Amino acid sequence: MPVTHSPEIHAKLVERVPTVTGRGLHEWFAALDRGPGLVKRSERSRWLADEYELPHWYAQAIVTEYDRRRRDRSIPVPRGGAT
Repeated sequence: MPVTHSPEIHAKLVERVPTVTGRGLHEWFAALDRGPGLVKRSERSRWLADEYELPHWYAQAIVTEYDRRRRDRSIPVPRGGAT
């Protein structure tokens, strides 16, 4: 059963990722891009935690943030002047 965190807890976990893991989010996102291409968030979190010996809650926060940012990038930005 996946664990879900409140938005506040998620933000704190994401903020502490570089300090706790020694890597920035961009490095973790690159690792996910190079990873085995798993589809389910829980599978990617498990892979990341196992592959890099991360606590599962940090792996889950990284994958959740990765998905959120990818989703946000896929939304087209309105052009200036368009209403």
